[in-house]
Amino acid sequence: MKTKTLTHTVIFKTTPHEIYEIFMDSDRHSRLLGRKSIVGREVGDKISIYGNYIDGVNLELEPDKKIVQKWRTKEKGWPKNHFSKVTILIEPCREGSLVKFTQSGVPEECYEVFDRDWYVFYWNPMKEKFQ
Repeated sequence: MKTKTLTHTVIFKTTPHEIYEIFMDSDRHSRLLGRKSIVGREVGDKISIYGNYIDGVNLELEPDKKIVQKWRTKEKGWPKNHFSKVTILIEPCREGSLVKFTQSGVPEECYEVFDRDWYVFYWNPMKEKFQ
């Protein structure tokens, strides 16, 4: 299976702490997506996002700075036991927070959908929230 890597860089008008909490607090994550999400807060904890459409595990966490998780999805074309790796780096900047996002191991067939959906479900709603 051929895979690709997504990379996005986004600036938000809020603190690194707020960005971290959107991803790591189950209630905030659920409200952002409009579907139930359960996110463990410790390395090794499981995650279940968007009503279990995505599941995975926390691999590395540095509060307000870094989130690394392995993800898999029920998206058509995504092999059942294949995980991608999501890395979210958060740093303060003059405008608020700079987010450097990478998702490696995305099946080629799913690349365009996930490239778009990160904006649809995360980046654009977060920009609206933090205007």
